[in-house]
Amino acid sequence: MTQPDGVTLDKILGGQVALEQAANGYRAGMDAILLAACLTAEPGQKLIEFGCGPGAVMLCAAHRMPECSFTGLDIDPEAVSLAERNISMNRQQDRVAVVTADLAAPLPASILSIKPEQIFFNPPYFDDPNSLRLPKIEKRRAWLSGDAPLKHWIHTAAQLIAPRGRLTLIHRADALPDIMASLTDVFGSIVIKPVQPREGQAAKRVIVTARKAGRSPLRLLAPLIMHDDSQTAHTSEANAILRGQAVIDLR
Repeated sequence: MTQPDGVTLDKILGGQVALEQAANGYRAGMDAILLAACLTAEPGQKLIEFGCGPGAVMLCAAHRMPECSFTGLDIDPEAVSLAERNISMNRQQDRVAVVTADLAAPLPASILSIKPEQIFFNPPYFDDPNSLRLPKIEKRRAWLSGDAPLKHWIHTAAQLIAPRGRLTLIHRADALPDIMASLTDVFGSIVIKPVQPREGQAAKRVIVTARKAGRSPLRLLAPLIMHDDSQTAHTSEANAILRGQAVIDLR
């Protein structure tokens, strides 16, 4: 398969998943692998990803859960085109699909009819373009939430998800108050997994999962430490997760 201009072919999850990505646009990184590693589902269950981009998270998850089906939604037609190519390249067409959709607009009937057991996402991280130094123009759609802020993503998930379904997301640690406030009305049984760069440092990310109408008390898990005492090396746990040899247990 020949790559289009401006697109690179990469291998992620220890080489187990091939991924075409825009050379100068949003590129899947650590967050995508971590999110995929914490998803769990029973055989035959359906999962939807909001803002799937080129498909990194759902393809990594599909690789590990071969008896589940996945649908990705994204507002960007170019990202959807890349995701379609990646689905085909990884031979997952029979149970992985992607749809162009805007979460700020009415969703297609084909999506409303799915009633997934789980929805997951790695949302745009910055809501206020005036509060920070912007990324490159090619990446802004993936980093700025525009007309669909985090609360809307969570409330849309609540409307789509099956009874007792699960929502899972990864976000900046400082977004945790907004996440909790948005979950409160519909979701419960919340579990939080902090992700720290190194032992003793503040968490930069949080992985949060919650169940629709869940009633269990909130649980704060021990953090995942990404790097050891060296400048670049991952901890053995993080390395195993990034290579697809281990999962993140949120139970």
